[in-house]
Amino acid sequence: MKKMSNKVFQVFAWLWAVITLYPLIVTVFCSFKENNDIYGSMFALPKNWHFSNYKDALFSANMLRAIGNSLFLALGTTILVVVVALLASYTFARMKYKFLTPCFMLFMLGVMIPIHTTIIPISKIAADIGGYDRYWMLILTYTTFQLPQAIFLITGYIKGISKELDEAAVIDGCNMVQILFKIILPISKPIIATVSIISFVYAYSELVFSVILLSSPAKYPVSRSLMYFKGDFSVRMGPIFASIVLAVLPLTVIYLLFHEKVQEGMLAGSVKG
Repeated sequence: MKKMSNKVFQVFAWLWAVITLYPLIVTVFCSFKENNDIYGSMFALPKNWHFSNYKDALFSANMLRAIGNSLFLALGTTILVVVVALLASYTFARMKYKFLTPCFMLFMLGVMIPIHTTIIPISKIAADIGGYDRYWMLILTYTTFQLPQAIFLITGYIKGISKELDEAAVIDGCNMVQILFKIILPISKPIIATVSIISFVYAYSELVFSVILLSSPAKYPVSRSLMYFKGDFSVRMGPIFASIVLAVLPLTVIYLLFHEKVQEGMLAGSVKG
């Protein structure tokens, strides 16, 4: 019975892998095709391999610069989210002030707010404080939308850490700051990795606010640069697919490096939270 269930599980795993990887394979093949080949036979192997699509993506759309811009935005957002969420979560999980519960619920309300309903207010705020065409405005915007989820995950994880560790640290002479950075932080690395990946991917690939708040082509992130090949009467699909492949590479590498921490954080958070 166990052998049969294992075989069924393996078949399902392989089927899921094929379903997951197939769009990526098709994207890679289409990155070497012209429009006619893509529209005529998207799922077939390229008849002629057009490596010039990658040249157009790298130099015409300046994808390397765009990837660098997106990495800067994503790193800035991730660092700010992790620092603020860790400090806030430690306070929510360990402190016992009466006003903390309403504050925590206020943060959780942010999860239910549709992001795009805030476009007009954020545009008005950016105009008032000189945030147009500034990276710091985008980073603050991204951080704002990622904080509720990050605080929810990290707070649940910290609540699952025994308070006896805090008490033992206090006996050894540690203050609250030392407990946070010497005790809580090392134990919370899995959930911090999870939050970091989620925030990084969001900031790296976000489009709407980058369209609204950025006007200089030299500052365009990846998502905005992909629009370069769209004209008034035609769309060059080959270079777009090539740009997508180039844009996905950094995310793929980062996930492969940290996927174990992410999975560990998700599993631990589901149990401890």
